[in-house]
Amino acid sequence: MGKKIKLKVSARLMRKKLRKRSAGVKRQCRFTSDSEVAASLDYKNVDLLKQFLTERGKILPSRVSGNSAFYQRLLSRHIKLSRAMALLPYCSVLKQ
Repeated sequence: MGKKIKLKVSARLMRKKLRKRSAGVKRQCRFTSDSEVAASLDYKNVDLLKQFLTERGKILPSRVSGNSAFYQRLLSRHIKLSRAMALLPYCSVLKQ
């Protein structure tokens, strides 16, 4: 059991670790922090649901919106129901 071998960490890995640590501000789920907003989550509340869609009509992922997993699933369910009821578009209209 002689010497311990110390591995050299490359500069690229050090930058990657630094980027991971300082990834930015941790987003908070807007539904868990405010029960009033969570109660207003409904497929008929189009103004609230539009905040979680991109300009192309895609649903924002939870890592961008900051929603918890439970509310992200609930939100996507309400968006899909709202699309089926023709309250929200499936995609944006592209102008030519």
